[in-house]
Amino acid sequence: MRNLYYLLLFVVLTISGCKNDTKTTSANSLAPVNTVKHAKGLQIYRYNGFTVVKVTNPWPDAKKAYTYVMQKKGGILPDSLKNYTTVQVPLKAVVVTSTTHIPSLETLGVENTLVGFPGTDFISSKKTRARIDSGKVKEAGANESLNTEVMIDLAPDAVVGFSISSNNKSLNSLEKSGLKILYNGDWTEQTPLGKAEWIKFFGALYDKEDKADKIFNNIENEYKKAFALAQKATDKPTVLSGAMFQDHWYLPQGGSWAALFLKDAKADYLWADSKGTGSLNLSFETVLDKAENADYWIGPSQFTTFKQMVDANPHYAQFKAFKTKNVYSYSSKKGATDGLIYYELAPNRPDLVLKDLIYIFHPELLPDYELHFFEKLK
Repeated sequence: MRNLYYLLLFVVLTISGCKNDTKTTSANSLAPVNTVKHAKGLQIYRYNGFTVVKVTNPWPDAKKAYTYVMQKKGGILPDSLKNYTTVQVPLKAVVVTSTTHIPSLETLGVENTLVGFPGTDFISSKKTRARIDSGKVKEAGANESLNTEVMIDLAPDAVVGFSISSNNKSLNSLEKSGLKILYNGDWTEQTPLGKAEWIKFFGALYDKEDKADKIFNNIENEYKKAFALAQKATDKPTVLSGAMFQDHWYLPQGGSWAALFLKDAKADYLWADSKGTGSLNLSFETVLDKAENADYWIGPSQFTTFKQMVDANPHYAQFKAFKTKNVYSYSSKKGATDGLIYYELAPNRPDLVLKDLIYIFHPELLPDYELHFFEKLK
């Protein structure tokens, strides 16, 4: 079941901004400015005493956008906003539902407000695991079936949820019970910086917008510096990704988050021209025909050793990357309860992912670098 969870999470991460200058606006501004630059499904407008957050793509092909008002102490709301979900900020207690939300809380220094999470075993962070082990973060069920009694007893100021469609009975039920549900669409973003910019969503929830801006700007600058460094490489190695699952080989489509990392690291991902932002579902023969001589193999599903790979499918040994031992996985680096660090932290730190890949493909560009997420198979 855990392998199936990670496969589904891999697909989610590979699924699928407005570019505006960052400014803080006053309540009487006639033209408030969206402070989000890369994330396409998020808009944030700052006023004197409150912030308006719009989540325009909570799930793929969403027909409905959500508007949330973050009201600061003493902030006065205009009548035009009073029909929207309003949250008093900063939050004192929160339940989040994706491991990708954990790094944002910790980076902003508000992890102590987390009171519940569905599937606590999937959390890798040592800091939050310590709070789970001490009983300060309660098990809240599963994302699609949150424990109603536990959630109501926790009485969080807000529940930051995610859903794959509008039909999330669990969140809808909790909302009817009086809890404030805020949809987070970070997982639908198609670009590395687009995902990372959702820290600004949490910045608004905790009245730490300036701090969130600073954190993201640093990540953005580091990513751009790494990208510029990669362009200095004199070669462009070919790359294969993914692995077999129940007679099908799953690998990222050309417009996906994972594929864009490979492009920015100046690698030739062999399916870069494929259309879409999700995952391709191919036969083994199709993949072998195209990628038998690929220089590198990145992200071979759950495998962490070459023995595991050939035990599962002896034909993996036919690939050049397997023969030359140029296979790298993020599945070997786990938290105390086997949660994958990559799935939790990578969306928030694309600069580290890009540097990892640059080191793998072009080690001469980062001679003293140590891999953060990936590891060569043993």
